[in-house]
Amino acid sequence: MAEKERDRRIQDMGTLKALAHPLRMRLYRALTLTGTATASQLAEQVDEAVSLASYHLRKLAEHGLIEAAEPGSGDGRERWWRPASDGVRIRDEDFRDAPEQIAAHTAASRLFFAQRSDMYLRFLDERPHWGEQWAPGAVSSEAVLRLTPAELAELTGEMLALVRRYDELGRAAEAAEAAGEDAGDAEGRENVAVHTYAFPFRT
Repeated sequence: MAEKERDRRIQDMGTLKALAHPLRMRLYRALTLTGTATASQLAEQVDEAVSLASYHLRKLAEHGLIEAAEPGSGDGRERWWRPASDGVRIRDEDFRDAPEQIAAHTAASRLFFAQRSDMYLRFLDERPHWGEQWAPGAVSSEAVLRLTPAELAELTGEMLALVRRYDELGRAAEAAEAAGEDAGDAEGRENVAVHTYAFPFRT
């Protein structure tokens, strides 16, 4: 099976609308976390009917967002899926040419933010159960800076590069563990969501 793209840049309305659906985004996120899964497994994670999950997974596949995967354990007759890329990128400059593009991009951005917000609210409710070892690293902060457009772009690029470095560190450690090598404290590794927002505003 071909190697996945690092990040896929979404530039067409059809793919943007395919992803910007509440259930499809939840399925896509769940599949990203598990790596490979069947419709039954994903339906259980998002608490929806298998038939509905299967329908929306096929829609994601039609736009190349997910693809068929090698069968895992269990019933070999059921189709397995995996993300077609390690991530997706959606740039504002790709959806500026017409009012309907701007509206679609805005609607998608609002949906993504709402789901990320729900993730953080769930963490706040569950925070006492994570234990004191996670407390120092799990933060929420806001900084108000005085920047030019170029400086904001530079800041964003540096933050994304830092996140990617830690992503690659985690992937390398898990690959070493899978190969039977010493991967350090692998038992302490969990999914970690990093949400950053940087935008101009006026008072």
